[in-house]
Amino acid sequence: MSETDTPDMADEETGFESQEGALIEELLHDVPLEVSVELGRVSMNLREIAARLGPGSIIPLNKMTGDKLDVRVNNRLVARAEAVAVGERCGIRIVEIVEAGEADQS
Repeated sequence: MSETDTPDMADEETGFESQEGALIEELLHDVPLEVSVELGRVSMNLREIAARLGPGSIIPLNKMTGDKLDVRVNNRLVARAEAVAVGERCGIRIVEIVEAGEADQS
């Protein structure tokens, strides 16, 4: 067999990698992920909670109105968003995708 008769191994590997990637994507397609959006935080001691927590209570958080909200997937920061109304429900509009280095620091 001459050199020109042999199949190109690089093409076969690329095809295999494409198939493997598609199989992995198909396997992981239905893996559930927890997506959470953090409106804000506040630290309170037990006495403050007991005195302030009840029907009609308003508890100020650390974020200002209009601040971007943190979007987390499995507790990892992945994006920032703004709150929007979607009919009768709350929703978010993604305004920024967080870079890997910044996500690791959060």
